[in-house]
Amino acid sequence: MIRSASRTGPSPADIARRLAERRDRSARERARSTDAAQDQWRRETFTLPRDEAREKARELLSRFPKAAYMTEIEWWRQLDDGRIEFTMRRLPSAD
Repeated sequence: MIRSASRTGPSPADIARRLAERRDRSARERARSTDAAQDQWRRETFTLPRDEAREKARELLSRFPKAAYMTEIEWWRQLDDGRIEFTMRRLPSAD
């Protein structure tokens, strides 16, 4: 006797849809947490001659110590004209 297959469980399309929804929900949650972390940082970008850039970086590092503000030079580059462009990153306040 041949029995017809009865559908007792979810179809492959239902499983695929649920997995896609779960993946999208996880991606949205990760993006939210990343955005919140990015919002905590204060960034300032400067473009100065080499000696002035060193002086400015030292000034900011002494004004906002790494131990309290997690201050760092996040990015820098030397421009064609010899000036230095750099971005300082720090937390807005020490807790």
